[in-house]
Amino acid sequence: MSNNLNGVLLGIGNPLLDISATVEQSLLDKYDLKRASACLADPVKHLPLYPELQANYKVEYTAGGAAQNSIRGAQWMLQEFPGATNYIGCIGNDENGKNMKAAAEEYGVTTRYLVDNDTATGTCAVLITDKERSMVAFLGAAEKHKKEHLETPEMQEVINKAKFFYMTGFFLTHSPATLLFLAQHAKEHNKTVLMNLSAPFLIDFFWDQLNSVLPYTDVVFCNEDEAATLGKKLGWGSDLEEIAKKLSAYTKENTNRKRTVIFTQGSKQTIVVTEDKVEKFSPIPCPQEELVDTNGAGDAFVGGFLSQYIQQKSMEQCVKGGHYAAWECIRRSGATFPAKPNFQ
Repeated sequence: MSNNLNGVLLGIGNPLLDISATVEQSLLDKYDLKRASACLADPVKHLPLYPELQANYKVEYTAGGAAQNSIRGAQWMLQEFPGATNYIGCIGNDENGKNMKAAAEEYGVTTRYLVDNDTATGTCAVLITDKERSMVAFLGAAEKHKKEHLETPEMQEVINKAKFFYMTGFFLTHSPATLLFLAQHAKEHNKTVLMNLSAPFLIDFFWDQLNSVLPYTDVVFCNEDEAATLGKKLGWGSDLEEIAKKLSAYTKENTNRKRTVIFTQGSKQTIVVTEDKVEKFSPIPCPQEELVDTNGAGDAFVGGFLSQYIQQKSMEQCVKGGHYAAWECIRRSGATFPAKPNFQ
């Protein structure tokens, strides 16, 4: 591939503005939140939390949501290739939407948001107490994306230029048609689809939607919990290597290349299967005293992997890139990275 990677990677997902602040236990108690927990915002109980956080605490804004985290991580690793990444999602026409756009573009990501004038931008309150994080997510406009957005002349140009499409399973809860639209375009033009299974509940409760897109995938990411859930769902047993092999050989629309399957396991070895060949790669060790926050480590891994994969590097180098980005991420607060990568 030439050095010109302009617009080669297109990510799609639910954009959420992470609003992070260090708070007292009393704020968690006020909103009936537990330490180190994650939940969806209750429309009545939790919505006042966001303006209170912004008004009364020193907050940091991060362009969040799993796919956006990964695309930010990829572009961070690709600083010598400005404009390599585009990101699609839906935001509201509000201050939070503007803050998110600015936070994503600070990393060099080109945002291609659909703007919904009637719904607030999705947000995730990240409440930090003694290094523990409690997260409350309000999806808002993120759930309002429509396939028609991709059919506009501007987006057609972006899609036609892209060679790699990264998508997360979370999108399947509200717009599987959008993912299918991109997946079918990729098949037609022999482009690469990379997908993250994202969460066990998607495999359990949104299987039909997931299974409509899965045959179009060329690379599938998931962690050990999602892999175990998939094995149970499809009767593939509980051995992760066997599940990875079966997923690699699962029904595939584009037969020009075999499917690669990547199972991350936190600090344990990452399992990679292509063409029935199983490889294992060890992450970079992180001493306990350097560990700050594991939130976003999986997203960072994908970002690092993507940065090498779109340059057609070896699988070993791609996984090494993933492990490096995840290692940098867990040594910082939130899904963030230092100013410059130091990756060879």
